[in-house]
Amino acid sequence: MTFGIGIKVREGIVALADTQIVVGSERVSKQKLAALYHANDSMFAMTSGLRSVRDKSLTYLSERLRNQVEPLNRLFRVVNMFGEELRKVREEDGPSLARSNISFNTHAIIGGCLAEDTSPQLFYVYPEGNWIEAAPDSPYFIIGRTSYGKPILDRLLRFETPLRTAVALSLLAFDATRASVTDVDCPIDIAVIAEGNRHATFHRFAQSDISVVTEWWSNMLSEALTSMPMQWADVLFKDG
Repeated sequence: MTFGIGIKVREGIVALADTQIVVGSERVSKQKLAALYHANDSMFAMTSGLRSVRDKSLTYLSERLRNQVEPLNRLFRVVNMFGEELRKVREEDGPSLARSNISFNTHAIIGGCLAEDTSPQLFYVYPEGNWIEAAPDSPYFIIGRTSYGKPILDRLLRFETPLRTAVALSLLAFDATRASVTDVDCPIDIAVIAEGNRHATFHRFAQSDISVVTEWWSNMLSEALTSMPMQWADVLFKDG
């Protein structure tokens, strides 16, 4: 399975994806957060679902971007292009996958800031190739294991959240997911595009890089639980 998250706040966008692939009893690490380059700009894309569909769709997209004579100046045009390639792969591979009872279930998150974008943009692409855009009232998307990281984001993430805090929340959403499932794990890849910047910064973090933070967070939760007001529950513990 996969955990991938994209967040858009006023100060920019952040993406985080795990790298774990589980095939039977085998566990390997594979990059799920891909860098895309076009003209003088860099973008990111991550997908959930079949890895073969992911690789083929992104390869087709990269090839089209390389052969694009007139540079694309808005990210939504790249997202449209990816949707076209995703539909093409569906036509090519969908029937054979269906015969094997395998669903075509690729979801994607694409982020970047091209020449005429007024700020970094973030899009969610459905398996059918259509898309929606992140907005102030819906500032994040999750693909893959979607449910475990949502509570902390819904409680704490706002469009005005600082970008640095958004990075922290993406890590905590990943950590909550990793704590509950066995098929999401480190290393993690993170990309950031700050407001006013058209280039993504990518970095991979190993378990050893984030263990201090995740241990601190667990300790903070334990301390909070210990000090939680419980007078409301006294009625449950009265004798007789």
